[in-house]
Amino acid sequence: MAKFTTIADFTRRLRIPDRSPDNTLMTPMQAKTDILSGLTVALALVPEAVAFAFVAGVEPLVGLYAAFIVGLITAVFGGRPGMISGATGALAVVMVALVANHGVQYLFATVVLMGLLQVGAGVFRLGKFMRLVPHPVMLGFVNGLAIVIFLAQMEHFKTVDSSGHHVWMTGVTLLITLGLVALTMLLIWITPKITRAIPAPLVAIGLVATLVIMFDIPVPRVDDLASVKGGLPKFSVPIVPFNLETFLIIFPYALILAAIGLIESLLTLNLVGDITGKKGGASQECLAQGGANIVTGFFGGMGGCAMIGQSMINVNSGGRTRLAGISAAIFLLIFILFASGIIDLIPLAALVGVMFMVVIGTFAWQSIRLMGKIPMSDILVIIVVTAVTVYSDLATAVIVGVIISALVYAWNAAAQIQVHSRLSETEKGAIVYELSGPLFFGSTTRFQELFEPNNDPDTVIIDFNGSRVVDHSALQAIDAVAAKYELAGKKLMLRHLSRDCHALLTKAGQLIVDMDDDPSYRIATDYRILAGRIGGH
Repeated sequence: MAKFTTIADFTRRLRIPDRSPDNTLMTPMQAKTDILSGLTVALALVPEAVAFAFVAGVEPLVGLYAAFIVGLITAVFGGRPGMISGATGALAVVMVALVANHGVQYLFATVVLMGLLQVGAGVFRLGKFMRLVPHPVMLGFVNGLAIVIFLAQMEHFKTVDSSGHHVWMTGVTLLITLGLVALTMLLIWITPKITRAIPAPLVAIGLVATLVIMFDIPVPRVDDLASVKGGLPKFSVPIVPFNLETFLIIFPYALILAAIGLIESLLTLNLVGDITGKKGGASQECLAQGGANIVTGFFGGMGGCAMIGQSMINVNSGGRTRLAGISAAIFLLIFILFASGIIDLIPLAALVGVMFMVVIGTFAWQSIRLMGKIPMSDILVIIVVTAVTVYSDLATAVIVGVIISALVYAWNAAAQIQVHSRLSETEKGAIVYELSGPLFFGSTTRFQELFEPNNDPDTVIIDFNGSRVVDHSALQAIDAVAAKYELAGKKLMLRHLSRDCHALLTKAGQLIVDMDDDPSYRIATDYRILAGRIGGH
């Protein structure tokens, strides 16, 4: 059995074999595939957008308008063709407190400010920092979102009792619903084995919906959530006081929403890129997400970001070009304006079945098989990021994961600092300490403990050829060791230091031996420091 060790590995399982993975050309066949894929995505978007609107405490159309506007703009201008954006639960859970305390107009103003912050991130190319996200964090992100998508579907197994309360299904209704969900999943699995002319999720939704409508099977349908009928979104400036008090209210929410939206979008961008074979586009995606949210805020939408579930539906259905995302947005608008009566009849069980297949395809199952084969620190990061994504929010999860990974790296790197001694071939009676491993703030203590000036000969050479001086703490540590040898009345020589180390340590009064192969890298320090004694000795 194949062992999947990277995201690229497990996402390859999801590829449609006869689809071009990159540089997809717009042919009539591809256009048909993209349009049908867009239709499938739009059908799955409807209950998601409505449900997230309820989570945020706003009207269903506020979520649907966001899905349409954000989806359309990011499809046209985004950094990754094939990626789908819209209203998401990660953003909705942040919005609920703002709406409850200040009203929906403050939400619209917040979404506009959120978009401006995201545009700023794109202008300053902050998207490139996503390369700092370690692989275990990515696995935790994928697993966490898969679980979030799964848990979100559980709400569709509830019904409204006579008193108006939502209660879990029981009896025949539950059995029928589970049967329809299973049938949908079976159809999605078996359809590609018969034909790839039509996306499997679309076939499954169509057949299950036809079955339910023909036999009038009593199961919850889309209209049990809310009607999707409405008009065109209308331009309106948020009705809020334009003063400092309003800014102080909305700015914290806008900042959090912008961060969550960009993190989820950029991580999804990387995931979709692994499937479609495309790279880059992070800054472009930041600009597109920001612009989309600005427009959404002025047209009565709740804002949004990339949706991993719908994105996976799209790429699994063969959607590869911008036409797929554009089609999804246009179909969604058509549903709102003209086809709400048909959409209302679709059983929720069919859409739940589609999302369950998304969960199965998204979850990084290899992360479970790797539990006994990778370092415990990586296992910890995967579990922590997954848990925080489920129980808190994505931004917090990624930040926590990156911090844990950075601390583990610093600890391991600090332990690598070693020294090997030998007699000098050029300086009679001198001893040479050949240093290996990075010298930075985490390893400075260990570095200083490696030398015993009182027991060394009169001349000591420290060779940095196998080391890397990283930061100002390293310079301070070198200067501290030099001061100890000076205090002991012994001569210390330093070899293979970088040119910038030369400048500072020469000013500090240390003897630097110039070598032809001295490194030229630069370190992160303030060169304006008067380094007469770097450590204040």
